[in-house]
Amino acid sequence: MSGFPVRRPRRLRQNETLRAMVRETEININDLIYPFFVIHGRGIKNPVPSMPGVYQLSIDNLVKEAAGVVAAGIPAVLLFGIPAVKDEVGSGAYDPRGIVQEAVRALKGAYPELLVITDVCLCEYTSHGHCGLVDDGQILNDPTLELIAKTALSHVEAGADIVAPSDMMDGRVGAIRRLLDKEGFTHIPILAYAAKFASAFYGPFREAAASAPRFGDRRSYQMDPANSNEALREVELDLQEGADMIMVKPALPYLDIIRRVKDTFNAPLVAYQVSGEYAMLKAAAANGWLDEEKTVLESLTAIKRAGADLIITYYALDVARWLK
Repeated sequence: MSGFPVRRPRRLRQNETLRAMVRETEININDLIYPFFVIHGRGIKNPVPSMPGVYQLSIDNLVKEAAGVVAAGIPAVLLFGIPAVKDEVGSGAYDPRGIVQEAVRALKGAYPELLVITDVCLCEYTSHGHCGLVDDGQILNDPTLELIAKTALSHVEAGADIVAPSDMMDGRVGAIRRLLDKEGFTHIPILAYAAKFASAFYGPFREAAASAPRFGDRRSYQMDPANSNEALREVELDLQEGADMIMVKPALPYLDIIRRVKDTFNAPLVAYQVSGEYAMLKAAAANGWLDEEKTVLESLTAIKRAGADLIITYYALDVARWLK
């Protein structure tokens, strides 16, 4: 009795009402995190050529743009800062009056209910463009940890709700947790870029954040795209060190990693639909090769279906509009 014609899966696909009733995976506005790039100055809204619809914003325009995020019901934003001056030790990253710190104060002052997540890294702030201190061409792990933790603390002191270390230095989650706890911020969650791969899909982001390395690449600290078991080890270490949420980055090329991480740890999982994923979809839609709305929603559904609880995407505002 289990075969055709008794079992007919098409019975539940006859119309949209039926399809919606049995749908296994759905995108919700509460699943979305919207990234922003913030820069010094006033009245600035610099378009990022490789990411149509994405801008470098001065703080006054950031606050204006965030009004749309709040109105759309998107619960959280992720901030990346572009400093006025860079140096060898990335001092702008942990300057109490730095660009991200000032942006956090402005956003929390204007929209207290908006969750502000800050990217914690040195790459945008160093003259060499790497995520850690450099000595004779080598990226130094342990000396970098103090600066990463110091950066996270400065963000929290400015009002950040969640800090998200993206540098991929070994031990950075533990260093941040210890310093935050020592300073009385035991309640602040850490969202760790736990499985961050050395991906070719980051190209447009490096234009947006002005963070391309001046020499070499980041393969000595970001993960080899070929490795899956290593991703589980990275996630396990970050959770042991005190991460409250973990991230897989990029998203769509790493759906298998998202699934393995979720099945293994069942921890709150964020996936980042990165700049290259966004740029490809934008380019195909602009050329009329793909239906933008349908393709984006299908892509995000795949990410959610693979196991992501939350998705960082430059499409968040569009998705919020499409879902209504």
